[in-house]
Amino acid sequence: MRNTSQHVSSCRRAAWRVLPALLAAGLYSAAAGAADPANAEAGRALFTKGATPACAVCHTLDDAGAAGTIGPNLDELKPDANRVAQAVRNGIGVMPAFDALSDADVQALAQYVSSATGAAQ
Repeated sequence: MRNTSQHVSSCRRAAWRVLPALLAAGLYSAAAGAADPANAEAGRALFTKGATPACAVCHTLDDAGAAGTIGPNLDELKPDANRVAQAVRNGIGVMPAFDALSDADVQALAQYVSSATGAAQ
């Protein structure tokens, strides 16, 4: 019985040593996911006029003042950033791939859309 008790006590001590690192990693991830205002503005600019064709021509997104009806209503779809990035890079349905956008542009656009629709929360 003493060996089991010692083992449990040892596991608890180990857990308390690891817990702060896990909490710090979780807080870092949450902070990394928070929208940077400059990045959000860059994403909004790409959505409204920077991409060719502009996303706003086809999609509805209230935050951008866009009322396109060709593509899905992004306010209703609420895509996460990964889904947006994949669609922008590869195209989907009648939507073309946006090969001219840099990786940084795609990430800014994806973060903006997911944040503007509430998917990023």
